[in-house]
Amino acid sequence: MLDKAKNNQKGERNQVHRLARVVREVDAKRTFFLLLGVFLFCLIYFSPEWSDAVDPKGQHFPLSKQGQAALGLFFLAATWWVFEVVPIGITSIAIGVTQAMFLIRDARVAFSDFMDPSVWFIIGSLVIGMSFSKTGLTKRMAYKMLNMVGEKTSMIYLGSFLMVAILTLIMAHTAVAAAVYPILMAIYALYDEDNKPTKFGRGLFIGMAFVAGAGSVMTLLGAARGAVAVGFFRDISGREIGFFELSYYMMPIGLIMVFILWGLTMVMFKPEHKVIPGLRERVAILNKNLGGMTKVEILTLIIVAVVLLSLSLRSFIPFLAKIDKTAIMLVATLLFFIFKILTIDDLEKIPWNIVLLFGGAMSIGFCLWQTGAASWLAVQWLGYLQNAGWFLFVIGIAFFVLIMTNFIMNVAAIAISMPVALVIAPYLGVAPEVIMFASLATAGMPFLLLIGAAPNAMAYESRQFTPGQFFVAGIPASIILMIVLAVFVKFIWPMMGMPVTITP
Repeated sequence: MLDKAKNNQKGERNQVHRLARVVREVDAKRTFFLLLGVFLFCLIYFSPEWSDAVDPKGQHFPLSKQGQAALGLFFLAATWWVFEVVPIGITSIAIGVTQAMFLIRDARVAFSDFMDPSVWFIIGSLVIGMSFSKTGLTKRMAYKMLNMVGEKTSMIYLGSFLMVAILTLIMAHTAVAAAVYPILMAIYALYDEDNKPTKFGRGLFIGMAFVAGAGSVMTLLGAARGAVAVGFFRDISGREIGFFELSYYMMPIGLIMVFILWGLTMVMFKPEHKVIPGLRERVAILNKNLGGMTKVEILTLIIVAVVLLSLSLRSFIPFLAKIDKTAIMLVATLLFFIFKILTIDDLEKIPWNIVLLFGGAMSIGFCLWQTGAASWLAVQWLGYLQNAGWFLFVIGIAFFVLIMTNFIMNVAAIAISMPVALVIAPYLGVAPEVIMFASLATAGMPFLLLIGAAPNAMAYESRQFTPGQFFVAGIPASIILMIVLAVFVKFIWPMMGMPVTITP
């Protein structure tokens, strides 16, 4: 007995030592990347003055000291976000603090970006998701979908992704993610009752974020970036791109990416179980237990439907177009509390870590823009492409937008790069249409960082993956996107009638 007790104590001590060693290794890794971010900022901030960027017309774009500091902050934030050395919301706070401490921008401006209307739009979207979850609508919708797709996890993936893609045809992908997220949580609860991280969980939520982006490029209703790009195109080229013309060219690439992303998810996150045995029976019982729809559920659906319809009609009704989309979205939040669908306890459950993440994303995005750092980057990059052939020029622009849209608002990425690209294009005999559509494709699919799009951040709230795992999954997804886009630019779009070259 004594020998057995001694052996047990020895085993426990060994386990403690192993655990302590793992903790030390994790702390060492965390410290390394924490200091790496600081090092990159200091390296860029204290480096000698960088040379001007020059466009094809000979116009110089100097990089100010503030712009140089903004680039350093850009690399610090990216390092901390990807490796999550501190909570992602705290990294966002560091963005505001650094701007104020190093006089990059005025503190009032830097921190005001955290309450930008786009951030409030995210809050409104999250509240809609909470209302669906609390009233039981998410479970009802999840059970209906599972009854249709069956017990195979591969079909659950596909059914979930198609649901996301279809919804993005008629409303903004942020609102879609907010509505679908709690549904996917209800679905996942039937796969793993403990909600522990699994391959299926990672695939379900990362796939949702990726497909929301792919779906959002197919119509002007999927995101605001489309309207911005069409506006720039009209102002510079003098030609209007219609609603259906945009969908004619973008629908095929969006649909193809949805199915490719499903296949990629099956490869990278192959579920631990091919089927969920007895799922149909369980779903039937659970759905029966819900009973008929309650008045609260019906009221919630009406509120959300009216708000989403109003957002969709903004592209067609001039009066609604004048009203900011954030104000319309927050009407739902007000009504949820007025009609006591939500209470103060629910308000305290808002994932402020995600809200801060987007506040920081807005702050660094505006910082790069207002200091001139983003314009300097765009001109510098496009300057390297001005002697390339038309095909490499278009792909190079799209790749630049892809990288930038992972760090700043996709609307800003379009606003920064497209005007410069459209000015350079005639010198290379490139038609403006192909530049706009290629840029829109990559602007809509930021697969690398959580800050690239709201659905990315919402998916992270599931706790099924880390920012690093999302980044790793986004690498092959981004490579595939560029390959698919190259095929469209070179072959498919010209076959569909899109102009790709002009006589210089």
